[in-house]
Amino acid sequence: MNESGEVEVVVIGAGQAGLSSAHHLRRSGFAPDRDFVVLDHSPAPGGAWQFRWPSLTYGKVHGMHALPGMELTDADPGRPSAEVIGEYFDRYERTFDLRVRRPVDVRAVREGDGGRLLVETSDGTWSTRALINATGTWDRPFWPRHPGQETFRGRQLHTAQYAGPEEFAGQRVVVVGGGASGTQHLLELAPYAAATTWVTRRPPVFREGPFDQEAGRAAVALVEERVRQGLPPRSVVSVTGLPLNEAVRQGLADGVLDRQPMFDRITPDGVAWDDGRHVTADVILWATGFRPALDHLRPLRLREPGGGIRVEGTRAVSDPRVHLVGYGPSASTIGANRAGRAAVRDITRLLAEDQPAAA
Repeated sequence: MNESGEVEVVVIGAGQAGLSSAHHLRRSGFAPDRDFVVLDHSPAPGGAWQFRWPSLTYGKVHGMHALPGMELTDADPGRPSAEVIGEYFDRYERTFDLRVRRPVDVRAVREGDGGRLLVETSDGTWSTRALINATGTWDRPFWPRHPGQETFRGRQLHTAQYAGPEEFAGQRVVVVGGGASGTQHLLELAPYAAATTWVTRRPPVFREGPFDQEAGRAAVALVEERVRQGLPPRSVVSVTGLPLNEAVRQGLADGVLDRQPMFDRITPDGVAWDDGRHVTADVILWATGFRPALDHLRPLRLREPGGGIRVEGTRAVSDPRVHLVGYGPSASTIGANRAGRAAVRDITRLLAEDQPAAA
């Protein structure tokens, strides 16, 4: 059904950040459909989790934090995370009557009349006084460019296209990337593949011991400083290091996680280094992360010369009507919860200030 209308707040995205924001809007007295709408382009509840590969079971998920107001309890660690979290998000949306509209693609956000924003979508245009952008990164997989990439005769895919290890049986696989996805892929692939090679730009840093609150705050502060300067955000994992759990220890001991420096070029049958080394490969799996999905905000000209959007808290410095939740320091499940609450608090204050004074 084609929709259009005026609301106080539009929330774009219904992952952890969007649902947290919608929950806090409801708690603050905003009514769904009357005062705010949540627009989600995914086909079903679950945010980006619904697209994760089946072998990523809930027990392998690092740091999934419950949404505000409803714990995720009694989840089977052996079930795919896509199923567990998809069902949890669905139950959450129904419990709090958030009335998420999907699938709705947001095409552009533009300046409207009277200080309002226009949100142009596949299902009509919404006029709003404030915007919470919670679009995450899943829709913008990052593919680095390397000399010779177009000559490779094998298969190249990104983590976003990974469906599980079975399809790589008997193949020689080069995994590129030093984050959590890269190590997870390698540990899964090793029993199936004929050979695996792990390549990263920088030596991976493994974190020993518990990741306490102090370490978490320090990591978030480093990411936060970048977005405050208008630089593209780095992931929290990039500054925390990789957890050295039992599976990773075993992978290091077995030689599966034997990291090689970044190759210098791609050849038709593999990858090569300038020192003469060459690895033959059937597949290159790019576990090279994602970038924030923000193209729909381009008409607002929020980007700074450094390439990012300058943010204080969750508010875009150049436009206080726009809040980015799940961006930079809030791009973790617990960070998204806190950021949703902070964004709603700021928006409530902004809307109150914009109200005409009583006669």
